[in-house]
Amino acid sequence: MYNCMSSVNTSYINQISIRWRELHMDRTYYIDRRANRIILILAVIVATLIMGFITWRMQLTARAETQEHLASEVLRFHILANSDSDEDQALKMEVKEQVLAYLKDAVPEGLDVDETKEWMRRHTDDLEHIAALTIENEGKDYTVSAAVTTCYFPDKTYGDVTFPAGNYEALRIEIGAAKGHNWWCVLYPNLCFLDAANAVVPDEGKEELKNVLTEDEYSQVTAQSDFKIKWYFLESLK
Repeated sequence: MYNCMSSVNTSYINQISIRWRELHMDRTYYIDRRANRIILILAVIVATLIMGFITWRMQLTARAETQEHLASEVLRFHILANSDSDEDQALKMEVKEQVLAYLKDAVPEGLDVDETKEWMRRHTDDLEHIAALTIENEGKDYTVSAAVTTCYFPDKTYGDVTFPAGNYEALRIEIGAAKGHNWWCVLYPNLCFLDAANAVVPDEGKEELKNVLTEDEYSQVTAQSDFKIKWYFLESLK
């Protein structure tokens, strides 16, 4: 009787032990599968982040290189109003019109960007005189200064051409306290609006810009490229 009961107990215990091992193996397999799935998901996320960072760095580098080359090939025009009052803003636009009219007739044709900058430096007194006369004719006594200097510009679109933010040389005219909203365009190559209401820039100016930039750089600064959207995205990350 004892031997029979002992045999039954041993058999029962063995069955329980086998079942426990099976359950343990099933549980281990399930945990391993789940862990492997989590590891795979994490690996995909990490790889995506790494690729995104590499792409972001490449775009930043491309942007910086484009901006640096572009800055060496252009001369921008920057006028700062005395204040944001309607009168001062209207005066700024009148000064702009008179200065551009003078430059259109006075600047010799065929100058390259360096020659254009040098011409502007030699004629800053004339530009100040024209601006001062315009201010006086409008009944104001603001001081005015003109200089070719290096200025920081944010991203700026001229018609269908977008310049990335960065430092550029510019003909800068300051009216009075120079605390008001400013106006800007590009003097070389000429991207100042032919039709300010519709933001139309001269075709010859865009053609000159195309000639001094690489094909890839030109595509980056024109509306045909999605680079403008990328620039905005990159700025938002800073």
